[in-house]
Amino acid sequence: MPSKVFYGSARQALLEARETLPAKLDLILEQLNLRERVKNERVVIKMHTANNIGYSTIHPVFVRKVVQAIKDGGGKPFVADVPWDAAGAEMRGYSSEVLGCPVYPTSGPDEKYSYAHKRPYKNIQEWHVAGMIEDASFLVDFAHVKGHPTCGFGGALKNIALGCMASATRGQMHDTMHYDPYWEPEKCSDPEKIKAIAAACPFEAIVEDHKLPGHMHLHIEQCNQCRRCLKVAPKGSLKIQAVNFHTFMEACAIAVSEVLSTFEAAKVVHLSLASFMTPLCDCFGFTTMPILPDAGIFGSDDIVAIDQAALDIIARTPLIEENIPLAMEIHFRDGHPFRQLFGPYKDPYVMTEYAEKYGLGCRDYELVDVFPLVKPERAALPYTSST
Repeated sequence: MPSKVFYGSARQALLEARETLPAKLDLILEQLNLRERVKNERVVIKMHTANNIGYSTIHPVFVRKVVQAIKDGGGKPFVADVPWDAAGAEMRGYSSEVLGCPVYPTSGPDEKYSYAHKRPYKNIQEWHVAGMIEDASFLVDFAHVKGHPTCGFGGALKNIALGCMASATRGQMHDTMHYDPYWEPEKCSDPEKIKAIAAACPFEAIVEDHKLPGHMHLHIEQCNQCRRCLKVAPKGSLKIQAVNFHTFMEACAIAVSEVLSTFEAAKVVHLSLASFMTPLCDCFGFTTMPILPDAGIFGSDDIVAIDQAALDIIARTPLIEENIPLAMEIHFRDGHPFRQLFGPYKDPYVMTEYAEKYGLGCRDYELVDVFPLVKPERAALPYTSST
């Protein structure tokens, strides 16, 4: 049975406040019955407050509406993000005075407050869920939708997968991408050839490994699978293969599974704001120009369905290519816009496929527009020039 995803378009028919995204968020919260579900609950609003001079995160106006709805329903809300972002959140407008609730570091100010979940996966043996997340009794997953250089897309799944884990686990999740070998040193022992391979990449994605002489290290984040390096590397010495890219997305699905296992199914709500979508995660600490038109705002009880719906809506519009940073390039013209920008092994739909595989939700959804656009009727008389 399809999961319901409530949706408000970024477009307006009339120049009225009730047709704006914050007003449509109010309608989505009503459809999700958030107020009725949070009485006496300790509610964590997991969002990304970013850091440094980033300004493309969720505007406090939206967060305040969610906080107020929770308080109206008798819940006790707080916003949580990773410690180094929460520590300076007030510099980007996320203060208790503005939001109406405190902002806390997910795993304590020194990253030492977490709960271990044993679940072996490649190089990971234990997943450390942030203590402030696991201690809460109700979760509101409020994601800012954007591109992501590691997995092509950051949405509701990514917000939980990395944002609700302690630092050590986040590092191990990134390390999973290097678990399956992609470099065979015995097939390329020439130092000059190794330097030539590195020089062939315009993004510095493949470099000499500073820890292992004679080896090469692939920076997945910079790699868009253009394969220039393979034209220089001796046959079989270097592999640009899906497993090294997809393993991180599978690790994200497992991480979400561990986090959601600490909440009752009815005590989790997902919200996503697809506006000011940049190519990078908000954790980079700065904001670039948006590379896609604003898509709207989404809400669902199903984390897989909400990401799938957001991706499908985004796919209807092309990339704003003149806004793409000059350090990036498009090599592929098929598939989702994020796939075109980051390469086929970073197809954003892979994340939702893994999430569905791990039983986190359903990719099949029913989109419910909470405020359908109605084209205004205009007079039948023709336009008359004033000259």
